[in-house]
Amino acid sequence: MVSWFIADLHLDTSRPAIIRLLITFLQQLKGRADALYILGDLFEYWVGDDALDSPAAAGFLPVVAELRELADSGVALYFMHGNRDFLVGEQFAAATGCILLPEQHLMDLYGTPTLLLHGDTLCTDDVEYQQVRKLFRNPPWQQQFLALPLEARIRQAEAMRAQSRESMQGKAAAILDVNQQAVEAVFQQTGVSRIIHGHTHRPAVHDVALDGKMLQRVVLGDWHEDKGSFLRVDAEKMTLEF
Repeated sequence: MVSWFIADLHLDTSRPAIIRLLITFLQQLKGRADALYILGDLFEYWVGDDALDSPAAAGFLPVVAELRELADSGVALYFMHGNRDFLVGEQFAAATGCILLPEQHLMDLYGTPTLLLHGDTLCTDDVEYQQVRKLFRNPPWQQQFLALPLEARIRQAEAMRAQSRESMQGKAAAILDVNQQAVEAVFQQTGVSRIIHGHTHRPAVHDVALDGKMLQRVVLGDWHEDKGSFLRVDAEKMTLEF
């Protein structure tokens, strides 16, 4: 019984090395995994599932095919939306064999009550980002965006990506990380012993002392052209690679 967790690959056709790295990783999971959880930002951006049938997504089709093959081999695949790929929908899920998860997913992970998150909801000090997130997760906004022609959506996504990069450069590092009070509140609200998330690109295992208990927050790493990051968990141990 082995479960694997990844996040923040930010797949982009301009960085094919990461796509190849992911395909190799998925191929190696066959026969070595019971489940794979993708906790958001698999893609640098996603403008709608209809893009799967367009030339714009041609570079991602090998990933879709490899995910489908992994699911067909008996590995349970789960996908959680990130702040970049929140428009991934049922068509993508059907093509890959993934089960779409809500933004908070409670599970019993080999006896440990665990909460899965993308992680952006914990970064409450970044007020500007939280306002933008609220807009992007609003169903009427999503419907209006998805009604645009594909090329217009791609242009908007590219512009928003550039704007996001510029905005991040002007913010202190602490603002871009999780808020400790937000973390503690989620532990108290859910009663879990462990939180697993990505988003911050700061891989680590944090011990959290709260209400007389020692809890754990695991942060997944982002992927680079020469190295991927993953969390491997079984009934005996947990290994974070980054």
